Order: sequence, then structure tokens, then C-alpha cells
Amino acid sequence: MSDSLKKFLFEDRSVRIESVELTQTWLAAQAHHTYPPCVAAQLGELVAAATLLSATLKFDGSLLLQLQGDGAIALMVVECRADLSVRATVKMRERALPSAPNLQSLVNPGGTAKFIVVLDPPKHTLGRQVYQGIVPLEGDTIAAALEQYMLRSEQLDTRIWLAADSQRCTGLLLQRLPVQGGNQQAALSTAEESWERAQHLAQTLNQTEMLCIDQDTLLHRLFWDELLHSFEPRAVTWRCSCSHARVADMLRMLGKSEVQDMFQEQDSIDIACEFCGQPYSFGAKEALTLFSAVH
Repeated sequence: MSDSLKKFLFEDRSVRIESVELTQTWLAAQAHHTYPPCVAAQLGELVAAATLLSATLKFDGSLLLQLQGDGAIALMVVECRADLSVRATVKMRERALPSAPNLQSLVNPGGTAKFIVVLDPPKHTLGRQVYQGIVPLEGDTIAAALEQYMLRSEQLDTRIWLAADSQRCTGLLLQRLPVQGGNQQAALSTAEESWERAQHLAQTLNQTEMLCIDQDTLLHRLFWDELLHSFEPRAVTWRCSCSHARVADMLRMLGKSEVQDMFQEQDSIDIACEFCGQPYSFGAKEALTLFSAVH
């Protein structure tokens, strides 16, 4: 399983560990886009982060992480569904990239950028309500911004390490879990020790290691002396909701006369998904056949 998320708990079950390593999924996310390296790195980190956070939720829907600002990056969105299928995109402005590109200079040069978290239940859910949390974009990295969000909005101590290049994106999450049952004072003391130890062990991580060393080796190096409860790895995949059939439906909505007018100026209708960039092409014969099938 090349693209997977792995989950562990400390022996006292007070600390959650999650690790994700993506290659095929990340390459698929870039297949129809040509992002500058500094932009791709930010998007890759957000993809890894969304996967990590989605796996912490008991939620049968989609988690969306969105950065919106006034920089060269106007919008960056990642959606991760409950089955850990993801899609992602970046909308850029036509302007020069900053000389020292980082999260803040790319997204938030004016200081007004927003970090948005959306929990979107399945469409068929009874009494469906979409949750949306909006906070200022704080921190020099996506990891720092998410840590601040989790602490302020969810009251959860969370540490995140992220790294991405053109070939791979990866992440590690530590999260302190509520103490339940038993001798609360003793349990709290043990949990505090576990949390401090987990952070200390992971603090040595750097992005070079994360991009060059496979996740199993990295996890062993960090936590080899801990007794961890492990869970079955979960596959992570790329999946956009666009399709040839959906584009065909859009053409039907335009109407036969408008589609015929398009072919007065061009030999084919070429449409790219606004989200993932996947191209779809319709020749005149195929496009007009769409209308002959409508009764």
C-alpha cells in the first residue's frame, strides 16, 4: 500500500499518532496543473494535513480546508472524504511570486487572509447542516496555522509536522486525548508525561527526513522505545467528482443551438474541470448526439 495513513495510540491511550505518506495521490493532484514549486509545496502540505485531520474525525462526510487571501495564491482548497479520498486545487492571481515565498507572503501579504474549515455531511443526511469555522490565517506554516486552529476552535492540543515536494507529501500528527475513567489525578499525571514525551520525540523531525525516509522507518526511529497500540493502515486515494458524463450534462443545459454555435468557431469543445483541471473534449458528432438522446 504505497499511499497510506497509519494510526497509533500510546500505551495509556492518551496520545494519538497519525502518519501519512502520499506519492500516487499527490502526483494525481498535480497531473493537470503546473504549479510553481513553492506553491506546490504549500498545496502538498495542505493535502497531507487534510488527510491527517480527516482521520481523527468520526464523521461520514467531507472535511474541507481552505485558505483564502490577497496574495499570489488567491484560494487553496483540499477536500478529504471519510474514505480518505482527496481532491485539491489552487487558484492563482497573475502576479509575480514574492522573493521569499512562504505561506504568509504567498497567501496573506495584506494580513486579511482567512483559514476556513468546513465539515460537509453527506447530501442525504436528515437535518443536514454544514459546519464552517473561519479564523484569521496565523503562523508561518500550514502546520502552525492548523495547530492554532485546533487549540482555539476545538480545544485540542495538536502538533503537526508537514513536508512536500513535487514527488511526495507527508505528515505526522500528535494529538492529546481526553483522560477517561479511573483515578483522574494519577491518569492526568501519566497523560501529561506521555504528551510531553511524544512531543519531545517528534521535535527532532525535519522536512528533509520526512521527504527522504519512508514512514515506517521514520516512525520506528521516533517511537522505537514506546509500546504503541496500532490500527490497520488506511488507503488514501485521489478522486475528483468531475466526469465525462457530468460535462455532457452541462452541455445539455447550454442547449443545442448554443453548442452548435460553438462549432462554428472551433472543431471541438474542450473543457477542463475547474477543480482538478482534468480535460474533457467533445467533437461535433458526439456533442450533437447528446441532444438526440434527450426525449
